[in-house]
Order: sequence, then structure tokens, then C-alpha cells
Amino acid sequence: MPSWRGSMPLNRRYPRTFRSPLIQHHLILGSLLASLVVFLFLRNIRSTVIAATAIPVSLIATFTVMKIFNFTLNNMTLLALSLATGIVIDDAIVVLENIFRYVEEKGVSPREAAAKATGEIGLAVMATTLSLVVIFLPVVFITGTIGQYLFSFGVVSASAILFSMFVSFTLTPALCSMWLRRTDAGHTASKDRGFYAGLDRVYGHMLQWSLSHRGVMLLTAAGVTLSVALLYPRIGQELVPDDDQSEFQLNVNLPRGTSLDATMEYAKDVEGMVRALPEVQTVFTNFNPGEARYFVGMTPLESRSISQQDLMRQARAMLLAKFPGAGTRGSKVRVSVSGGTDLSGASTAGGGGNYQGNYQGGGNRVQMLVQGPDIEELQRYVVDLRDKIRTIPGIVDVESNFEATQQELRVIVDRVRAADLGVQIDTLATNIRTLVGGQVLDTQFKQGDEQYEINLRLDEPFRNDPTRLGNLLVPSLTQRVVRLSDVAQLKLDYGPNNIQRYNRQRQITLQAVLDGIPLGDAVAAIREKSGELNMKAGYGLVFSGGARQLAQASSDFGLAVLLAVAFIYMVLASQFNSFVHPLTIMTSLPLSLPAGLIALMAFGMTLNVYSAIGMLMLFGIVKKNSILQVDYTNTLREQGLERHEALVSASHVRLRPILMTTISIIAGMLPIAFGRGAGAGSRATMAVTIIGGQLLCLMLTLLVTPVVYSYFDDLREWTPTRLFAWVRRRASQPGTASF
Repeated sequence: MPSWRGSMPLNRRYPRTFRSPLIQHHLILGSLLASLVVFLFLRNIRSTVIAATAIPVSLIATFTVMKIFNFTLNNMTLLALSLATGIVIDDAIVVLENIFRYVEEKGVSPREAAAKATGEIGLAVMATTLSLVVIFLPVVFITGTIGQYLFSFGVVSASAILFSMFVSFTLTPALCSMWLRRTDAGHTASKDRGFYAGLDRVYGHMLQWSLSHRGVMLLTAAGVTLSVALLYPRIGQELVPDDDQSEFQLNVNLPRGTSLDATMEYAKDVEGMVRALPEVQTVFTNFNPGEARYFVGMTPLESRSISQQDLMRQARAMLLAKFPGAGTRGSKVRVSVSGGTDLSGASTAGGGGNYQGNYQGGGNRVQMLVQGPDIEELQRYVVDLRDKIRTIPGIVDVESNFEATQQELRVIVDRVRAADLGVQIDTLATNIRTLVGGQVLDTQFKQGDEQYEINLRLDEPFRNDPTRLGNLLVPSLTQRVVRLSDVAQLKLDYGPNNIQRYNRQRQITLQAVLDGIPLGDAVAAIREKSGELNMKAGYGLVFSGGARQLAQASSDFGLAVLLAVAFIYMVLASQFNSFVHPLTIMTSLPLSLPAGLIALMAFGMTLNVYSAIGMLMLFGIVKKNSILQVDYTNTLREQGLERHEALVSASHVRLRPILMTTISIIAGMLPIAFGRGAGAGSRATMAVTIIGGQLLCLMLTLLVTPVVYSYFDDLREWTPTRLFAWVRRRASQPGTASF
């Protein structure tokens, strides 16, 4: 065929062939790293195997839920399973560590330790798991395409975590009672030697200082929480990260009506120039009348030194050098280079063309609609806005779908003259429509057995010549008829092929490619440029595509955060049978926000759909530390220990499982955070948010939780009777004002 040549198109080729094995590799490697953490802390092979068993059992059991919901092994479900590798082992680690501690410190048999230790830690494990699972409930309230993608992610993640709790209460104690030996914990206490012993001593000094300077710690926690107001505006926002997909697309657009042969002749040298670019593996060329498309496939990311984004900039510079002035005002040639990532993590190359004015949203594009009643005024606003947008750094290939290439006859009516001559506008329009456009009469022409419709219309020589149309006679109220040229001016001009509408208003679409600027910043900059136009009443700018999805996602995630906090409080209140202890535990939530934002800033990442889910998961994970501390503090106080001693002892006892679970989560997500390949950047933002948030707020939560616990405990002691007694004592002291 003369309209195409080359190899098969590469759209989504790399993501489909390389992504699934890549995520499976991350899943296996993350599982091994998470299991290795157990051995580093307990230094026992049997304990490591027992804890590691929870990972495959929980994940395989999750396949049952996936079968019930008819989920497939796709990008989102595999991502959920990969992230779950470091989380599902947490419950087993907490239970195993407590059993190991019973055998090591109390000298009981493994069977007895399995029963007593599991019963002691059961409340904390259940509270940790259930409060993490409810994080995924608000995902149901996320609407649109994003909600459809995240639904499967939430169901798979929640199922894996619930199965891990079941495994920690059944399989883990059973294996400990069968496989664990007294000799496994018979050597010198594992907490009293090595790196952990030094870390425990340092933490003890810091904890004592914190409890002695509670006001300072409370102010520090408040300052860290308030820092969100400074960090949040400095984080770029976008729907999905601009990932390296190893493919992109080039477009060369000519004026509407350009023939296929002329298009091929004009752009015949572009394919050779594209093939000469570095790291280009395959080029698929597609010609249509007025448009040439080039789908470029690069060598795999693992084997090249130049990024997709850098090569796209080279390709754009090459096209602008080939077609000087392309895309500027007055130029008939437009060029664009695009290629990004959609919500699923797949490539958008091939989905952002504008052939025949049909725009489609791309991962690295911003799309907007200029609306208003008059198409000519709209065109002027679009041209001015397009020139202003081109001055914004990071926004390139700005173009609109408005092309005035359709020849049309314009009738400009002199309304004052028509009124003087008694010509009604609606009558004038009806007559012109009938004479020029034609009208099918009710009467039909019959010839034999055949019937034909009769179309009343001027003959072609008379309806295509403006000078002859001026002689048409139109009815008048004051005179019998008047000539059309007496009340209107007729001229041939060019207009759009069609007039598009949105919300019943005329609109022209503007679209641009983002090059190194987040979508949120681009939208804010475009709004500022739009305000400089001072559009008339009835005209305005409306964002669509990814910008509209981003606004909807921001609103949905805000609601999801509020619901998640409410659900977490309800779960913790029911588990601890208290209204105060959940507040103590939830003080870790605001501390995790700045930690997650700092992690994103440190790696130059943005706040997007993936990192927002990571932030929600971080909410559910960081409170685990506080749950373990508060639960064992309550246990020790029930045994008769004084509050300060109980806080210090509980924090020391629970330090090892807190470190083990935290490091196991980090180890399980390291392959995702630092993985390379198509789509790796999208997944990395989620993992970096969780890893950075865990690391940065770990020590702060270990110190702040006991302080907040002591403050709430003081408030509980201030009953009305004690308060009035304290006031009376103060009033009776010398030098104190009396009431």
C-alpha cells in the first residue's frame, strides 16, 4: 500500500513484554530481602524459614480472591502483590519475635511460648492489620478511570494483608511449636550483643531525655507536622510520572485538504532523519492526507545511556530545523513529539494524535477548551493564548484543532437596513437556506412504479456565485420583494470544517506537550496566562483530559484521607476499648506526611496517583510502631508497673520487632524503588514514598508516642474533683489571688 511502510507499530510493545517479568522479579527479590531481615536480627535459620513461609502462603491465598473477582495478573495486581511482600511478613515477624523472646528470656518451651506469646501479642497484631486494611476502603469512593484501576489494587492488597494475619495466628505459632528448639535461643541473649545492643542503649538514652523534656518533644512534633504547609507547595503534582517507556511518536501536520501524495513528498526525508537518531531501534511510518506519523521504538532501557525524554528533545529540535517556523502564527506546518505514561503504567505513544482534529489525552500532555458564543472571537482568543502558552518554560508543541480551510459563503446582514425595508431575519434565513441548501418537498415525482423525492434548490451556477446570489428576491412586509444585496453583503471565505461544542457551548481545543514540567504547575501557569487575555463575559477556559482527571483525583484523595483517618480511629477504638489510646497511636499519622513529602523531594519525584496511594499506605504502616508500644505499655501497667517504668520497658521490648518489621517493609520495596525498565518510574514513586516515610519518621514516632501517651494519661487523671481541689489549693497559697 502506498500509505504506509515499515515494521509493525511498537505501541505498548515493551511494556507488555518486559513489565510482567520485571514485576515478578521484584516480587521474588523483595521476598528474599524481607526474609533476610529476620535472620539478621535473630540469627537463626529455623526462625527465618518460619517467618518467610508467611509470604508465599499469603500471596497464594490471595489468588483465590482474585479468582472470585475475576482479576487478572496485570500491572496493578502484580504491583499490589509486590508491595505486599514486605508487609505480609510483618505479622509473622511480630508473633515470631515474641515467641522467640519468651523462649530466650523466660526459658519456656517453644510449645508453651507459642501459646502464651501469641495470646499476648494478638491484640496488637489484629489492630495493626485491621487498621491497615481499612486504608483501602476509601478507594471505593474514588471515581472515574482512576477508581477502576485502584479497585483491583485495593482488593488484592487488603486480601493479602488479611491472609497474613490469619497465617500469623495459625501457621506461624504451629511451626514455632514444632520446629523451634530451646537451643535456638539458648546462647547469649540476642539483644545483648552486636549492633542491636548498641542501638538499644542509644535509644534508651534518647527515650529518657524525651520523657524528661516532654514539652520540647511535643513542640518538635508540632513543628514537623506544620512543615507540611511549607513542603506541599514545593512538590509538583501530576496524574502519573513521565516515565521512560522506550517509545514515542512524531507528528508532522499539513493544512487540511493536502493530498496523500503531497504529504508523502513533503515529509519523505523525516523517516531517514529519525532512524539516524541514537538508540533508535525501529520506526513505523504512517501517512494520511495532511499528516505523517512516526512511531519510534528505542533500544531497551537497560542497554542504553540516553533517556527517552532526552531523545524526544533531540527529535523535536531536528523537526524544527527541518521545518523552520513550524507551529508559529501564520505557518501551515505543525510538528509535535509526544510519548508518556497512562494510568495503567503503559505507554501513550500512538494515542495522542490530532488527525482530522481528533485529540486524545496523552500522559505528558495538557489539554484545554476555550469556550464562547462567537467562533471568530474564540479564534482570536485561541491564537493569543497559544502565543502566550509558548512562552511558558517546559510547555512545547502548542497547537489547536481549529483550521479555517473549509470554503463557505458568508451572508452579513445589515440589520438596520433590513428593518427599514421590512425584511425579517428569520424569513431571510429560511429563503436562503431553501434556495442554496435546498428543501425536500412533500410532493413526490412518480414514474411507473418508482417514486422520487423532489429537492427544491437553485441551479449550481446561480448558488455558487455571490454576485448572482445578490439578485435573489426575499419577501418584505412593506414592499413585495427586495433584492438580497440591498440588505446583506455576500462574500466567499474560509471557516472550520466543523464547530465543536462542550456543555452546549462552542469550543476550540488547545493541546500542548509537557517537557520537564509537572502537570499541576503547567495548569497553574496556563491559568495565569489566560487571565492576561481579559476575556469577555461568556468566554472562558476549561481544562480537560489529564488536567481534569488530576483535579478530580485530588478531590477524591482528599476525601479518601479523611475517611481513612475516621476508619482507623474506629478500628483502634474497638480494639483497645478506649477513646484515648487511638488518639495516642494516631499522632504518628501527621508525622508521616512531611516524611513522605521529603522523600519525594529528595528523589525529584512528584505527587501523583501512585505516590498518593503510597501516602495512604504509609498512614496505615507507621502507626504499627505506636500500636506495639501502647499495647505492651498497657499490659505492663496491668501487671502493676508504674507508668514511666512501663513506658520505658515496653519501648525497649518492642524496639526489636518495630525495627524488624520496618526494615522488612523497606527491604521488600527496595527492588521496586530502584528497579529499571519500562514503567519502573511509576511504581518507584509509590515505593519511595513508603520507604522514605518509614525511615524519616521511625525515630520520631518511637520517641513521641511515649510522650503523648504520658500527656493523655495525665489528662485522664484530671477528673473534675481533682481539678477543683487543685484550684482550691492554689487559691489558699500565700501570694495567690483568691476567688
